[in-house]
Amino acid sequence: MVRRPPVTDILDLANPPDEFFDDPFPYYRSLREGAPIADDGRGGVMLSRYADLVRVYRDSVSYLSDKKIEFAPKFGDGPLFQHHTTSLVFNDDPYHARVRKRLVGALSPRALIYIEELLRGHCEALVDSWIDNGQVDVIEHFAGAIPIRVIGDMLGVPNEDRGQLRDWSLAILGALEPVLSEDQLSRGNSAVSTFSAYLEDLIDDRKKRPGDPETDLLTRLIEGEGQQLSADELVHNAMFLLNAGHETTTNLIASALNIWSTSPGIELSAPAKCAGFIEEVLRCESPNQLGNRRAAADVTLSGHLIPAGTNITLLIGAANRDPEVFENPESFDPARNPNRHLAFGMGNHQCAGLTLARIEARIAITAIQSRGLHPVLAASPERQKRVRFRSFETLPMALSR
Repeated sequence: MVRRPPVTDILDLANPPDEFFDDPFPYYRSLREGAPIADDGRGGVMLSRYADLVRVYRDSVSYLSDKKIEFAPKFGDGPLFQHHTTSLVFNDDPYHARVRKRLVGALSPRALIYIEELLRGHCEALVDSWIDNGQVDVIEHFAGAIPIRVIGDMLGVPNEDRGQLRDWSLAILGALEPVLSEDQLSRGNSAVSTFSAYLEDLIDDRKKRPGDPETDLLTRLIEGEGQQLSADELVHNAMFLLNAGHETTTNLIASALNIWSTSPGIELSAPAKCAGFIEEVLRCESPNQLGNRRAAADVTLSGHLIPAGTNITLLIGAANRDPEVFENPESFDPARNPNRHLAFGMGNHQCAGLTLARIEARIAITAIQSRGLHPVLAASPERQKRVRFRSFETLPMALSR
């Protein structure tokens, strides 16, 4: 048995150095090369090789997504615990399958065509506003506005109520970071409580005035097929959709614009080239950098014993640059083919909204490119100091011909 060196010898995710947030990839490379299965110093392990992540993703019996045991000491018995242990992503079958079925059904080809038509006009209007302003913070005025509009439309959130969604989301998802301060815990609990009360009213209204279940995601969740969701399940899965659906897509669009602005010669006029560009952004700058599982029983992975109950951190950002899978992995290659990245996960927990996210990124880019414009940095961007998400606090940009 090979000793697993503590991850803190290379990287402590609970206390990363400041430069990690700007460029975590040298640390990931060191883990892949020196400690691909490493103790994290807190009784868990971290995986950084592509093949190991794939094995875990494909085995939902040995590796569990349920987080009740992990989240109880972290959140206590409060709103954050209730939310994150009721939402789709942190549960296993049969509950996970029951909720996922409703979501996948709502993201039908008809629904996606409807969304795409609405989104195209919205992105054009955002580009017009960007041109008028000359310089904007892309996070607030473009990359963040697009998914809020999409998810807001799908759930029927009135336009006047959408401004508060991002603040709630950042507080709730921020609580998933490896270390949580008392202030973050308080803000997260408050956000869940306030958001829950808002959604309860929205759900009550939708029950009285249902929408088209083919295009209205909240109606789809309410009506469903077979066993109905409970009141709490409805609230927390609608909350999860608003949070996850806008957070990762905001990060994807922002990263795409940042790479486009700093990579001369990128050609995006052909649909296939735009699609390849988006896939390479997903690989190189995965919006969600970490995943988590728990060992259901003693398992052996690549010759290493992982005891039952061990918390497992999946380093998606590291696996997506594994040279065993990707040639010249540190190079950005929009023509890379195949590009089997893990930005959306794999297996039965693969992101249900992956097609929607790709559509949003494509339309956002096309709205700029079709006018003969491209983004240019207007000032140095600022990264959010978060480990789980690859995100920007601010991304000042202008448009140039």
